[in-house]
Amino acid sequence: MDDAVEVELLPGDWAEQVRSLAAERDAVILAHNYQVPEIQDIAHHTGDSLGLSRLAAEVDASTIVFCGVHFMAETAKILSYDKTVLIPDERAGCSLAETITAPQLRAWKAEHPGAVVVSYVNTTAAVKAETDICCTSSNAVEVVESIPADTDVLFCPDQFLGAHVQRLTGRTNMHIWLGECHVHAGINGADLKAQVEASPDAELFIHPECGCATSALYLATTGVVPAERTKILSTSGMVTAARETTAEKVLVATETGMLHQLHQVNATTDFQPVNPAAVCKYMKMITPAKLLRSLRDGTDEVHVPIDVADRARRSVERMIAIGTPSPTGE
Repeated sequence: MDDAVEVELLPGDWAEQVRSLAAERDAVILAHNYQVPEIQDIAHHTGDSLGLSRLAAEVDASTIVFCGVHFMAETAKILSYDKTVLIPDERAGCSLAETITAPQLRAWKAEHPGAVVVSYVNTTAAVKAETDICCTSSNAVEVVESIPADTDVLFCPDQFLGAHVQRLTGRTNMHIWLGECHVHAGINGADLKAQVEASPDAELFIHPECGCATSALYLATTGVVPAERTKILSTSGMVTAARETTAEKVLVATETGMLHQLHQVNATTDFQPVNPAAVCKYMKMITPAKLLRSLRDGTDEVHVPIDVADRARRSVERMIAIGTPSPTGE
């Protein structure tokens, strides 16, 4: 796709065009929390990747337009295979999902026969097909704890979430893939420490994918950051905590698109990013013009081979059987 062919937007009527085309196509628009505000506001539902994918399987609409990155649209297709799934720009990838491929996972499994593979939902369909149980950031601990204590665990692909789970479970036979989200990895302990020093009374909302998550817990135990105001949260957990907080200011360690949702549910608290540069270029590839084009022209349709989808679906269903994650549990 060439950006030069984007639909020309007519001032003032973009939202009307999108809603009209969605109705004509029998489509539901789903937007991830990290999308630009215009996309979040026009979507029928906004949330995290797994929660939105599960919702996609439940709605009556025959077409799903997933405004997020490609693995998310794949997951929607896996869970609602009979529906048409569109992503406004198929090039919207994910640096975390790209850190492990299905052949790499098969080779890793061969090195650890008998181990159980736990994969974060931020993985491709092909990797999910090689996975025993998927997890979200909000239920990763529960998933790992469901595996017999004497069984090795291969956790992929996020090293920071893996370290967080290993710390909470105390599991010594857990092997962690050294992958990372480049945006979350860039939110480091030094940034966090500097922000806390500048705003000593602020609460902290920290996503466990962040490079600062381990640093945050260490700094909390040493008293450098306030333990009672430091919360390691999934994106859904951040929304819930934002509704409940009475703090004047909250420092947020995740992709900056999340701030829009937090301000939507709590207009009185000042939510500020730990790192204002934590912007995912892939999430921002989904533009209003591309959404309009997707609805108009049916671009870009997401396809997953049926055998891959069937195997990947089992790994997601096993996770759900262990403990249903929150509707937005990433």
